[in-house]
Amino acid sequence: MDKLLAMKTFVQIVDRGSLTAAAEVLDRSLPSVVRSLASLEDALSTRLLNRTTRRIALTDEGRHYLERCRGILADIEEAELALTAQQREPSGLLRVTAPVTFGQMHVAQSITRFLEHFERVQIELLLLDRVVNMVEEGIDVAIRIGQLNDSSMIATPVGQIRQVVCANPKLLKHTGVPERPEELSHHDCLRFTGIAPGTTWHFVEKGKQLSVQVAGSFMCNQAIATTEACAASIGFGLFLSYQVEPLVKEGKLKIVLEDFEPAPVPVSVVYPHAKLMSTRVRVFVDWMAQELRQVFRDANP
Repeated sequence: MDKLLAMKTFVQIVDRGSLTAAAEVLDRSLPSVVRSLASLEDALSTRLLNRTTRRIALTDEGRHYLERCRGILADIEEAELALTAQQREPSGLLRVTAPVTFGQMHVAQSITRFLEHFERVQIELLLLDRVVNMVEEGIDVAIRIGQLNDSSMIATPVGQIRQVVCANPKLLKHTGVPERPEELSHHDCLRFTGIAPGTTWHFVEKGKQLSVQVAGSFMCNQAIATTEACAASIGFGLFLSYQVEPLVKEGKLKIVLEDFEPAPVPVSVVYPHAKLMSTRVRVFVDWMAQELRQVFRDANP
């Protein structure tokens, strides 16, 4: 058994979601892919994948082995790249993820400029308002808003984003501008579950956390729909500042309670441990970090 080929096959099966898709990517027959996986599991005396007619799922042993396989294959790739021109000119496929609205506003444009500069790279951009498991889902780089909890990943900080409460100026004329966060408990509040999945909004007063229970008639998991409802005077909303920036500039929303805002949340370019970085990942991380830092400099001159 070719152990390296078997490891590569295993990684592709997980990344592509099926043995058939892996066979297509590897330009191998489906039976050979099946035999390769079976031989690898026999050699390890361990089942790596649970397979049904509809889906495959990693076992606990498979999840640990997958991470080690990625590291070994990345080391081999980097050693080979060091001896070729590809070390100077990145090439190949990158899978990148970012939050939906932030990705549309900033990441997609930066990727377009990157591809114009590095013509041998291909990028698959996944815009998702959830935290993905980068190893399990085969993601090379993530633009993440919030604290990094996975110690196996490295975060390159690029900026910070405020959490703000907004309302339509017409609504504020009717209700009055709140002077303290507790007043929100008496008003209709929109719940954008991407920031606050529950009914509690958090603020800060003199360095101490202040929590307020809110309620309202509208709840949504998408920022655009919720900000538009806020601009339509349905209620007060809690958002990340970039999500409401265009509406604030247009005068359709006004930020309130600025003195009670919690600490801003960090924005980072996240990637696996530096030892496992291919050239294309390293070049892309450096490019995206520079691009996004300029975004935040322009926003806060």
